[in-house]
This record gives sequence, structure tokens and C-alpha cells, in this order.
Amino acid sequence: MNIIVTGASQGIGYEVSGLFAEIADSTILAIARNEKKLRQLEKMCAERNAGSKVVAVAFDLKKLMSDPSAITGIVLKHFNHIDIVVNNAGLLINKPFTEISYSEARETYDMNLFVPALLIRELLPYMGKGRDTHVVNISSMAGFQGSSKYSGLSYYSSSKAALASITECLSSEFKDSNVYFNCLALGSVQTEMFAKAFPGYRAQMKPADIARFIVDFAINGHKYIRGKIIPVSIANP
Repeated sequence: MNIIVTGASQGIGYEVSGLFAEIADSTILAIARNEKKLRQLEKMCAERNAGSKVVAVAFDLKKLMSDPSAITGIVLKHFNHIDIVVNNAGLLINKPFTEISYSEARETYDMNLFVPALLIRELLPYMGKGRDTHVVNISSMAGFQGSSKYSGLSYYSSSKAALASITECLSSEFKDSNVYFNCLALGSVQTEMFAKAFPGYRAQMKPADIARFIVDFAINGHKYIRGKIIPVSIANP
């Protein structure tokens, strides 16, 4: 399998990449800004599976806002077909609605909505070519309709809700193709982002725990579920 994971240098993306690396005949493009942490990921994956093929890609996904095609050349160095995309990268700025700046609000929407949308659009020509492609967008219970909402997270929550909605839209638009879209709305997981949202609170679930669910769902979920927003939560927060 040819797999792309964004936000791969820490937390959930790090653990998801590591689990994918345990699968034979898989190549993982692990994309994140932090090159040092990506090298640690490569080392960890090699220790788990000496035959693992993890390609660390130090790339700031915000560049897609000005040059969406910037990612295409990087991907095509390694893949001519994509089997799985896990859009995990995101941004959380914890500030009251009246205090967050326009630039911070825009950056939140850029990272949580426009970047994954642009990534999908640019890579669509390399998806569903003779076999299935599953795009898994990682959203949050913070953006799940009817769930509890919290002060300081208005732009984060609404941008994650938008990511969920565009997942449904893309699934409908490409229903006659071999490209499948689903969205996982995650509850409390003890990541650096969660610590920003809820300082001092300890989540019951660790990144390694939820990563197992995400990897299995990315491989098999589209066989049973398509175009859905799926809450994956034992607590919120």
C-alpha cells in the first residue's frame, strides 16, 4: 500500500505512521514540519520493522495555500498511485472568541479545512486508479454536531465541523469513482493539542490507543462505511 499521513511528527500521526510501517509491502510518506522528530519516527519504525519503508517529508503544509501543486512533485517521487490518505495535521489556538485575531482565525481554518481540501484536490489524479483509495479526515468531537462545546475553541471547533462537512460533500461528488471519503471525529486523546485545549486535564486515551483504530479503519472502513462522520470517543473532554 502507498500511504500518506500528515501531522506525522508527533501524537496521533506519529503513532499511526508507526503502525502502518509494521505492515509488509507498505510505503508511508510521513509529512510534518519538524524534521528532527520525523527522523525519530524513521528510527522508531526501523526498530519495529527493519523492512519498513517510511519516507520522512519535512514540509510545511501551509505552503499549499499559495502553491497547491508544491506537494505533487514530492509525492510523485515515491508514488504513482495512492491507497490511503490520513489527513491528521491540524491547528488549535485556545483563545476567547473576542480575543483571537483575524490572522489566527484564518490560520486555523487554513490548516484544519483548506489544507486537507487542497491536498486532496491536488492528489486526486493519483487516487482510485484501478483500485480503491480511502481518504480519512481526522476531525474532532469539538466539531461534531450536538456535542459539548468549550470556551476558547470556537474557530477550532467550527473548522473541524467544516472538515466533516466537506467529507460528506466529496463522498457525494465522487460516488461513482474508486475514491472513498470518511471522517473520524475523535474525542479526548492525550496529545500536545489536547493539552492546549484543556490544560491540566488528563485524557483516558493515549495516541497509541486511538492509532490502532485509525489504521484498521483506514485499511478496511471504506468497505462498509462511506461518506460518514463517525464519532470515536469514550470521553469529551
